[in-house]
Amino acid sequence: MLRGVAEPEAAAPGAPRIERFDASPLVLPGVRVLQMLYEIEAEQASDLLPPALHPTLPPAVSWLIYDCPDTPWGPMRLAQTRIECRSGTRPRGFLVSGVCTEARAASALAERWGYRLELGEISCRWGYDEVRCAVALGGETVLELALRDPSHLDPGNIQFVAGMHPAHTPQGFRLVQCDPTHAEIEAERGLPILEDFDGEAWGDERIEPAHPISGARCVADVTLPALRFVCKPGELAFTGTERVQA
Repeated sequence: MLRGVAEPEAAAPGAPRIERFDASPLVLPGVRVLQMLYEIEAEQASDLLPPALHPTLPPAVSWLIYDCPDTPWGPMRLAQTRIECRSGTRPRGFLVSGVCTEARAASALAERWGYRLELGEISCRWGYDEVRCAVALGGETVLELALRDPSHLDPGNIQFVAGMHPAHTPQGFRLVQCDPTHAEIEAERGLPILEDFDGEAWGDERIEPAHPISGARCVADVTLPALRFVCKPGELAFTGTERVQA
């Protein structure tokens, strides 16, 4: 069985800190969501993950972008780069890093749900014939992607997997399971196009996107959950999963 071979605490430097597991669920209404998956070079897959997680076949990177018109911190946009994987038998997304456009939102997402974020710029154009999103840090583009010729998809047919967020917690350095729900109002799928990606800027230059897998967009009410589980990064889920203690 394939599993990650990265050092268990390789992601610990600079990881966010959760002081208490007391975050209540938070609903973000009417979020425009773009999700895109690409295959990555197979020889890199296990090196990108801690031993608690298993790479997918084929190995893949995903980008998940939220365009939120209404949050407790005002309108904001959030972009995540994640390595697709499994924890035990369940599909997951290992968060490499993310970019957020609103400082207060970035702090709250880090402190309550373990999102590793930098402040940056995210531009989105939600056209009927194309969705285009670009992410910049310090004025330099680090991600640009598009979804072309979108066509109707029944709401609920887009799969969103829970995130595994490396974070310092009251139980030690852990992978925090964050499982937002997406109540989709409308959905479309289309042709995924990756035009620019700087893996080093996202935290790991070894991520090399190779071939498109899928792309979809939707409008959804997104609920960020109360946290229930964390996982020791050096142990498989069957023995290393722990319930959180507020």
